[in-house]
Amino acid sequence: MSNIVVSQLSVSVIIPNFNGEKLLAKNLPKVIEAKDNKKNKITEIIVVDDGSSDGSVNLIKSDFPTVKLIKHKINRGFSAAVNIGVKVSKSNLVCLINNDVVPEKDFLVSTFKHFKKKDIFAVSLHEKGYGWAKGIFENGYIAHFPGKEDDKAHLTFWVNGGSGVFRKSLWKKLGGMDEILLSPFYWEDLDLCYRALKRGYKLYWEPKACVVHKHETTIGKLPKSKVLRIRERNHLLFIWKNLTSPNLFRKHVGGLLKRLAKHPGYLRIVIAALLKLPKVKRARKKEKKETKVSDEAIFASF
Repeated sequence: MSNIVVSQLSVSVIIPNFNGEKLLAKNLPKVIEAKDNKKNKITEIIVVDDGSSDGSVNLIKSDFPTVKLIKHKINRGFSAAVNIGVKVSKSNLVCLINNDVVPEKDFLVSTFKHFKKKDIFAVSLHEKGYGWAKGIFENGYIAHFPGKEDDKAHLTFWVNGGSGVFRKSLWKKLGGMDEILLSPFYWEDLDLCYRALKRGYKLYWEPKACVVHKHETTIGKLPKSKVLRIRERNHLLFIWKNLTSPNLFRKHVGGLLKRLAKHPGYLRIVIAALLKLPKVKRARKKEKKETKVSDEAIFASF
């Protein structure tokens, strides 16, 4: 497979925002500082405001005129905000960072070597305190947790949608984040990355691409019970859509029934997911058709 010349690479930084005026005021200057470092190859910073009711839009217009602003009239969710940002971006790489992520001045420099190879879809930035992502299939469910935090680049199970660099051409080929099934938030970046792995593309974690994630997210302002229900529902939707191995899917059904028996309240989550079953079936059909790597092979890699 032919290589890509690093000098041909450029980056559009995309920041989704919802009522994050204070975070933008605090952290956006650091992103602009990183843009000023030519080694990062950043051509533009795009903030996609997802229907904020605070002063986010006015702040960007008044204090950060060099930042490209896209405004949603209503809140459409994380996937929609990111997808529109990628769609209007001009570079061949897109860096997704949340408004509570602070990059180091040279945070992108070490990622470019990975994109020399055309089969690399994305590179995860190094959120200090966390290593690469390990994926497992256990008790009928797909789960993930941090691998070892060290000084060597490592294959990773997924690349964080709040601190990662993605190849735009493959993003478009994969169809971007799934707005139909997984809005408003959770599992959308894992879904995109898993679909990439199933098609034979690779993901890396780069230890020298450092950022600090302060975890002051918009989601944290929402009722915890609501957030948990959405996360659990989307976990099921992710599995039903992407787990195409007949053997592993049978194990999932068994694990689901055991979970229901142990936690009857989980039925509410299952029903919420079942309401999207027709859309899941259509998405699953596409995954079966385009899969090149088995689920078993993916989990064996981690």
